[in-house]
Amino acid sequence: MKIIFTCGGSAGHVNPALAVAQQFEARHPGCEILFVGAERGMEQRLVSQAGYPIETVKVSTFERAWSWKVLKHNVGSAFKLPVGQREAAAILKRFQPDLVVGTGGYASYPAVHAAAKRRIPCAIHESNAYPGLTTRALANKVDLVMVGFPEAAEYYKDAKRVAVTGTPVRGEFFTLDREQARLRLGLLDSQPLVISFWGSQGAGHMSGKTVDFVERWAAEGRRFHYIHAAGRDYEDMTAELAKRGVAVADGEVRPYIDDMPVVMAAADLVICRAGASTIGELTALGKPAILVPSPFVAANHQFKNAKVLADRGGVELVEEKDCTGEGLYRTTLELLADGNRRAAMGRALKELAAPHAAKDIYENLVKLIK
Repeated sequence: MKIIFTCGGSAGHVNPALAVAQQFEARHPGCEILFVGAERGMEQRLVSQAGYPIETVKVSTFERAWSWKVLKHNVGSAFKLPVGQREAAAILKRFQPDLVVGTGGYASYPAVHAAAKRRIPCAIHESNAYPGLTTRALANKVDLVMVGFPEAAEYYKDAKRVAVTGTPVRGEFFTLDREQARLRLGLLDSQPLVISFWGSQGAGHMSGKTVDFVERWAAEGRRFHYIHAAGRDYEDMTAELAKRGVAVADGEVRPYIDDMPVVMAAADLVICRAGASTIGELTALGKPAILVPSPFVAANHQFKNAKVLADRGGVELVEEKDCTGEGLYRTTLELLADGNRRAAMGRALKELAAPHAAKDIYENLVKLIK
């Protein structure tokens, strides 16, 4: 059995593919799995760390805003598209997959489109409540569309078949409990752990507010353990902290959290965006969170994702326009001081979890091959 997974652009598209790939490996020892992504996408790092081979194609984003700069970018992307499709077709011819699965992001378009043209069984999975441009473009071409939210099914009226599966979470997230994870991180005292991240691409204004948060945290004597992943804003953040005279220990502010399953398991509170993959992890683990949805996404879908959890009492929802470093720090202390509330938030999140999403997706995909 040979399967191609294609995804990219963000960890939220890559991690669900890794979770399903693990299902195939566990159930079909010896199956061959290949990932296809963009030339300079972060998927190369994530997939390689997970131990899978990855090949790349030339492909780029299409921006929705209007300006001469965006127009120039989109023209360049249009010229890359046929090149990426030819490269994807060559990969399919060489690898001869039995199945091609796209899990979102612009990098997934060429391989899934090439598979559909060649009548190779193919499917896509959309984690978000509102579908991205790539999944909308492929929906009527693939054999199956799988969605993370029931509300998303209505956007695929032209699809051959739609299945509501939830968003899968990698198996590593379930291997450690909180105490085991804390020992793995070397946290031997009773101080709680707070983690934060805004995504691998950084977050501009939110990174600036996080600098304010870290400055206040350091000035008040580090009342909790803290890890922040700054993404591509790492150098700017560390430079600004140094300018303010704020010293941070190794690993407290870092470019990425490569050991996310361990760090998330150890955490007492998470501060982050509201991408569907992250929400899948929060609900699966029952981790209380402060969510600051990105306002720069299609149809404001992160706000919609976060509001589902907030309405059930699982998270604190803070819109970016209302967010400050001081406010985040104050809310963090309030939640850390109220263990009963955090426990109730965790229970509410667990009620929204889709623990069998990876298995359900696997079972749907196997039917396509048969």
